[in-house]
Amino acid sequence: MADNIDSAIKSIRETEKRKFNQTIDLIINVKSIDLKKPENKFSKRIVLPHGRGKDVKVCIIGEKGDVTKDDVLSFERDKSGAKKLSKKYEFFICEAPIMPLVGKILGRYLAPKGKMPELLPPGKNPESVVEELKRSVRIRLKDSPSIQTIVGTENMGDSQIIENVNLIVEEIKKSLPPKAQIRNAFLKTTMGKPARIGV
Repeated sequence: MADNIDSAIKSIRETEKRKFNQTIDLIINVKSIDLKKPENKFSKRIVLPHGRGKDVKVCIIGEKGDVTKDDVLSFERDKSGAKKLSKKYEFFICEAPIMPLVGKILGRYLAPKGKMPELLPPGKNPESVVEELKRSVRIRLKDSPSIQTIVGTENMGDSQIIENVNLIVEEIKKSLPPKAQIRNAFLKTTMGKPARIGV
């Protein structure tokens, strides 16, 4: 698969050049899957071997976090603020005592985006969890038989992008129900046209 991805990366690098560091996305379309069945849907987080290529925001919900218990309580009446919070951060982690409250108040805003907080184990250094999350992507198969996720940026090396792609493809294959298959897959930059890859 590497040779095929090599040529796709070369193709997307040569076209649609921009003055900013474009994101490179992987798009995978799935066939033979019934998404009306809840058991066929999935959402999982994958730690990329070479990270995402750009920084992402991680929110710590806790006593001394970015969002405190009092903040969470304030969102019960501040729907606009809750929506903005859900868009501001890519990932959320939460201290155990506050998790039920977060689920009750913020769940309706975070769950549809696949952003429900991960539990911060007692005694665990939040910074180590944050660093791992910054190198992670979330893959989701929910209402449409298509998965799109970042695999890197233009300023990353080809081999780094290839390793990230390979890991994501393998994780998707493992997560698909028995009869489902990958129909096709593409790589594309933020502003560019997709280039097909074989999987």
